[in-house]
Amino acid sequence: MSKTKLMQSTSIESPHKGKRGIRRLLNAFGYSCSGLQEAFRNEDAFRQEVLLAGVLIPLAFLIEQHMLGRALMIACVLLLLIVELINSAIEATVDRISLDDHRLAKRAKDIGSAAVLISLLNLLVVWVLVLLN
Repeated sequence: MSKTKLMQSTSIESPHKGKRGIRRLLNAFGYSCSGLQEAFRNEDAFRQEVLLAGVLIPLAFLIEQHMLGRALMIACVLLLLIVELINSAIEATVDRISLDDHRLAKRAKDIGSAAVLISLLNLLVVWVLVLLN
């Protein structure tokens, strides 16, 4: 496939795919901020986890720890938020396709929920291990 055809097929995917340089970065930043706002506004679990992060991240700086332990503690909190955002995106996509009960829709949502659970367990284990040193 020629480079021209490849660029044309890419531009069909989204009108924003052709943006380059600083404009693309600014657009991406705006979309990310919009996504965070939507998640905070519409997702109870995300709001709860942001509240948890608001407690745990400052706590990680107050606890006497080596920098690596502190970094691990904070990374686990941020990982939880990331996984929750992905789970929320999966749920919104499934709901956009159909609100009907379907075994594959349930599977997708349950797997996303399982990822959040594993992230929570990871957070708990890492925090306990770091605090016990």
